[in-house]
Amino acid sequence: MAVYLDDVSRTFGEYLLIPGLTRKECTPESVSLQTPLVRFRKGEEASIRLNVPLVSAIMQSVSGPELSIALARNGGLSFIFGSQPIASQSEMVRRVKKFKAGFVVSDANLTPKHTLTDVLALGAQTGHSTIGVTDDGTANGRLLGLVTSRDYRIETDAPETKVAMFMTPFEDLIVGSLGITLREANNIIWGHKLNTLPIIDGEQRLQYFVFRKDYDSHRAYPYELLGRDKELLVGAGINTRDFKERVPALVEAGVDVLCLDSSDGFSEWQAETLEWIKGRYDVPVGAGNVVDGDGFHYLASRGADFVKVGIGGGSICITREQKGIGRGQATAVMDVASARDAYYQKTGYYVPLCSDGGLVHDYHMVLALAMGADFLMMGRYFARFDEAPGKKLTVGNNFVKEYWGEGSNRAKNWQRYDAGGVEALKFEEGVDSFVPYAGKLKDNLAVTLGKIRATMCSCGTLSIQELQANAKITLVSATSIVEGGAHDVTLRE
Repeated sequence: MAVYLDDVSRTFGEYLLIPGLTRKECTPESVSLQTPLVRFRKGEEASIRLNVPLVSAIMQSVSGPELSIALARNGGLSFIFGSQPIASQSEMVRRVKKFKAGFVVSDANLTPKHTLTDVLALGAQTGHSTIGVTDDGTANGRLLGLVTSRDYRIETDAPETKVAMFMTPFEDLIVGSLGITLREANNIIWGHKLNTLPIIDGEQRLQYFVFRKDYDSHRAYPYELLGRDKELLVGAGINTRDFKERVPALVEAGVDVLCLDSSDGFSEWQAETLEWIKGRYDVPVGAGNVVDGDGFHYLASRGADFVKVGIGGGSICITREQKGIGRGQATAVMDVASARDAYYQKTGYYVPLCSDGGLVHDYHMVLALAMGADFLMMGRYFARFDEAPGKKLTVGNNFVKEYWGEGSNRAKNWQRYDAGGVEALKFEEGVDSFVPYAGKLKDNLAVTLGKIRATMCSCGTLSIQELQANAKITLVSATSIVEGGAHDVTLRE
């Protein structure tokens, strides 16, 4: 007969944290949010550690290159969505890897044969007033000159005037050589009173611009997630169908970590994919999703470098509705965390957990971490920001952003369901929706991280590891939940 579990399937909203002793050293600025991303041996450190315990979901409406750059600059990591052609996903990875703090790949370029009309059109399209003039009009062509708003006058110069007639030619430019450090580039900018310093390689090909206006912004990102080569770290989602073609392309593009993306990862398809990748590449691979210890042990024992926990808890996910499988996210995290700890004691390998879905309020993030998650994957949270791929629209009197699930018909991503065989899925496991527009990632993330640090201080803990070891958690009743919000008053408008 079927196996019946005694525990109730519970969500984060059914729990609260009990305060611990807040010592004098428990101040928000003293809290470390560093956490391991990938497996490591006892007594060693993980090869990749996040500076904040947040990653963005493997979704078309969330993890494009712009959000990947913004999140990595703020200490987290994105997994660029895999429900797209291999070439375009690989190019998105390259865009993130090419970004260097302060070193900007030019996306406004023309040739000397273009006209002032082209300059004005490109400026209106990109919003940039600095244009690289290269032999082929590309970002990495041979640099021949530079055009800024000081090089022409709209009132007096003819629209058909060739760029060659008013650009600052290469021989009059001060440039930096590829390999220069940001400090050296800024010294040149300040020493020569420049606004822009082009960086070229040995063949005079344009590589980057360094701008004076970015000088102060570099100090605003103390938690940037950088690799040994000082490039931003980025992940990518993969599936169990075309991995033999997709993985080599992503590795060649410079991806730092991969993640198998499935609504149900407890499958032989994922084991086969892990085995194939591990036998050929030295790139970490996460797997999932699972909701119990059996699923965790299956994937961890087959080499998963982290395991993703959660089925049906996402705001746009309807897997539980459609298929009747899943588990309350809080219960799932606690059960899998217990299995993770037992696996660590038995094997000496710590396999981090990623809690994916079920996070409604910021304090839920602290609960998930306290219950054993090492980092959190979120979709709705990041989809609200300027950097997310979804369009910004006006619905009624409100600004919103588009947000759709990978299991929705819009995503057309049936490869993530690991059903086997050739039969396509005939039903959806996600919806197409809107989320309230929230502005820039950096501003909103600062508020969220501030709340997390403050809550951890109230628990008397200064690190995620301390939180997991010492947090006290209590179940709450339905009436207690009501009591926790504003009640029995008439709120002012």
